[in-house]
Order: sequence, then C-alpha cells, then structure tokens
Amino acid sequence: MFGECHAHLIMDGLNYKKAVELHRDGVKDGIIRKHLKTYQGLGVTFVRDGGDALGVSKRAKKLAGEYGIDYRTPIFAIHKNGHYGAIVGRGFDSMKEYHGLVLEASAEGADFIKIMTTGLMDFDNHGNVTGTPLPKEEVQEMVHIAHEEGMAVMSHTNGVYGVAAAVEAGVDSVEHGNYMDETVISMLADSETVWVPTLVTVRNLLGCGRYEDTVIRSIMENGEKNLRLAFEKRVKVALGSDAGAYMVPHGDGIMNEYQAFLTILGATHEVNEWLKEGEVRIRKKFRREL
Repeated sequence: MFGECHAHLIMDGLNYKKAVELHRDGVKDGIIRKHLKTYQGLGVTFVRDGGDALGVSKRAKKLAGEYGIDYRTPIFAIHKNGHYGAIVGRGFDSMKEYHGLVLEASAEGADFIKIMTTGLMDFDNHGNVTGTPLPKEEVQEMVHIAHEEGMAVMSHTNGVYGVAAAVEAGVDSVEHGNYMDETVISMLADSETVWVPTLVTVRNLLGCGRYEDTVIRSIMENGEKNLRLAFEKRVKVALGSDAGAYMVPHGDGIMNEYQAFLTILGATHEVNEWLKEGEVRIRKKFRREL
C-alpha cells in the first residue's frame, strides 16, 4: 500500500472544531492511537502530517513506531498573520519572526517546515482562491531560510500565481495546487517539486449537501484535466488525501485518493510506478537530517 503523504491527525473528517477541542486541554493519546491503528490495519506504513497548533502530530510521531509507521511532521505549519493558516499553526509578521519559528519547529523535532502561501478554493466563486497570496519575494525568502536551516519545505498553495511563486522559490512539495494552468504544470515538470493534489478533498464532497454539486463537478473536472497533464508531462506527484479534512476519514482517505488516480488515469503499471517514484522523493526529501 502507498503511504499517506498529507494528513492531519488533529482532525477527524467530520467536525474540525470539535476534533480540536478534544485536545485543547492536553493531547489525547487514545484518539491518536485510534487513527494510527486504522492506518496500521490498512497496511499504511508512512504518514506525513501537515502539522497543528496543539502538539498532536508531535505526539503522533512518538507513538507511531509502535504501529510500524514512519511518521513525519513539521510540528506546526507557519503562516503570515492576517493570511490563511492559523487553523494548523503559528503566525509571523516579519522574516525575523518567521526565522524564529523555523528554529522553534526544528528544536521541537520537526522533520521539515510547512508554509502557507495562499488561501483555499473559494466554492462560492469557482476558479478563485480565498485571501491574498503571499508575494513571490516573501515566499522566496521563506524557502531560502528553511533550506539554509537544512529543512525541506512543504507548501500549502493554490492558484496560478501561488503555485508559480512556490515552484520558483524551490519548495520541495506543493500541497493541493488547485486551479493551476498548463504553464504552471510545465513549470512543475521542469522542477524538483513534488505535487500532492489531495483530489478527494473535493471529490468526497459530491452529494454531501454542503456545496452545490454543479460547483463540485466543475472543480473535479478541472482537477482531472490538470492531473492528466501532470501525468503526460511527468510532474513528480505523490498520493496524499488531506486526511482529517471534511469528508476525508483517516485511512479511507488515502484509499479514496488512490482510487481517484486510477479512475482518472487508468489502473496501469505505469501509473503505479509514477506514484511510487513520487512517494520515494517525498520520503527522501522530508527527512530530518541529524
């Protein structure tokens, strides 16, 4: 079985606020163990977390070995104050503060750094991303600082401008990458950046009633088109479901993500080898060098 290259153990796939509150007064090992056991039962031996603000992924990393799981985490994600990201991490106002957070994450045992450079898909305005993306000069400096500290960079990024800026800055992986165009996909293909599409964060919403199905289908079609282009151009791609996000359960999420790839591209040896290569890159890059 493939690994899960994007998860959030602090979330439960149902209600983010309630899931977080369970850990508010202290991380609950029982909840973490339940999720780890689910992955173990499915034969998932690699999980890369996207971080959180309460120390859940940090604790999960310590417990995961008991379940035969290689668990990687940034400890917490880093966002610029006033921009999207507080949901999973800590904020900064200046590059000096950002550098301090990088050092703090490293001291706490982070395997890599996660940055937030854009908002989310705007389901009410198809094709748009919420908020304002960070300027490419800032993203460049953020990546440079992390790399100078010997840390790979995972980047939550959507939209043409955002992904182009992240790739130009040399991020090691782009998470989500919704609403890209062919030019940006070509940039990805020419780079060493791994794309983790998290397709099921949209696909699993179909029919749930939270958003109009016509909107969901339109976003799905765009994602499918971009995935086919990525496969054609041999972008480095790895499987990650954003497990814990709404309607994306731990364990089932990565199974759903894998099935989505096979549905879109075909259940072929070539597709499987392509995905294996992407995961190998993730495993090699997002490892803390001691």
